[in-house]
Amino acid sequence: MLDAILWIFQNIGMAFYNLAYAISHPGLWLDWSDKEAITRVVYYGGSVELFFVVFTTFLVLTGIGMWRNSFMWGCARVLEGFANTVGRFTAWAGLIMVVQQIIIVFIQRIFARPDITLGFGIPLQFDMSWWSEELKLYNALIVTLCATYTFVQGGHVRVDLIYASVSHATKRIIDMFGSLIFMMPMAVLTWMYGWFFMWRHLIVPNPSASESLEKLLMKSRALRWNVETIGFSPSGFNGYFLFKVLLVLFAGMVFVHAIAFFWRSYLEWKEGPESAGKYLDRDTLGEGEQAYEGTH
Repeated sequence: MLDAILWIFQNIGMAFYNLAYAISHPGLWLDWSDKEAITRVVYYGGSVELFFVVFTTFLVLTGIGMWRNSFMWGCARVLEGFANTVGRFTAWAGLIMVVQQIIIVFIQRIFARPDITLGFGIPLQFDMSWWSEELKLYNALIVTLCATYTFVQGGHVRVDLIYASVSHATKRIIDMFGSLIFMMPMAVLTWMYGWFFMWRHLIVPNPSASESLEKLLMKSRALRWNVETIGFSPSGFNGYFLFKVLLVLFAGMVFVHAIAFFWRSYLEWKEGPESAGKYLDRDTLGEGEQAYEGTH
């Protein structure tokens, strides 16, 4: 037990050095013309070092925020604003998906064409099955990138057995507990799985989460890009590696919003019921919204 506690504090202390070293030596991981730089990104993206850099940053910002509540409110608003901005932009993929499906049906039934060609000068031409399968990407965009936006808007379905009947303070304690015990660990596990799953479909030799940095650097001599372009059908959608990228983005955004949700819950617990929903940027249908929602 003592060794585990010592290990945690050692990694927290090393996080300051690791962050400073990464910032002061950007060429070691940003120069992607160097195969070793790509390998370092692959390794450190799912490493203990990165986790403790993020965790220590969270601890430092939380400590400052407990001292200066206005600072914590500002951080929470920035992260919620980020979730809202990404979600509101990505939500347009739903409209694009509907329009594209209508075009596919129209061209197939009216013109009996086997493909769709777009472009000026250099045409973008794909088989109809490619466009049909590509609709999955729009759905994946909405599911992954709008999850935190929906959370900010209070749109997720909630199974409520105790929460509604308890006091304001108890609700905020439940929220803080949920963000730390459920949201963050779930996001970390999803990131760890998704990170190496993504890279195994982008480069060869395939990296493994169990390999050390030294072993990966040795393998980097044979590293080359091998982006997955195999579809489920010969003429079908061939950009399935994008789904792996979206899985990583989803995990990162959930983790970041778990931090924002913890900060908001703490501040609302400390400041009392009058702070509930303070600075919360939620979409509205305008006057008569309650009556409209009551009919659905």
